[in-house]
Amino acid sequence: MKPSFNPKQAVGQYWEHRAETFLSQKGLKFIARNFSTQCGEIDLIMLDHLHIAFIEVRYRQPSRFGNAGLSITASKRRRITRCAQGFLQQHPKWRSHPCRFDVITYDAGVNSREPYWLRAAFESTTSASAVD
Repeated sequence: MKPSFNPKQAVGQYWEHRAETFLSQKGLKFIARNFSTQCGEIDLIMLDHLHIAFIEVRYRQPSRFGNAGLSITASKRRRITRCAQGFLQQHPKWRSHPCRFDVITYDAGVNSREPYWLRAAFESTTSASAVD
């Protein structure tokens, strides 16, 4: 049976690819894409010099509720943090690297060609030793 086409996933993949291209042009090195665990998924994982950057990519149509960056709730941050811990458990070679959580946002109608890149957008909400 053929997997069903999900337009929302296709849009997400498009913006994740744009973000990966942008970050690669800024010198980051690709590690993984769409890494998932039971806790959730991390869109991109890239190496920025010595730092492992766990990157959430957001695209948002104009909204009265704010920009794409505001859509990352405390719950979403916890899921990303737990997923990052899972990545480090599965890939021990990266454990010695300092880690951070970045956000790349594209807001429709606000020059969506250039993303807004927020390095170290948030800190781990769980044990610092597990991720930092």
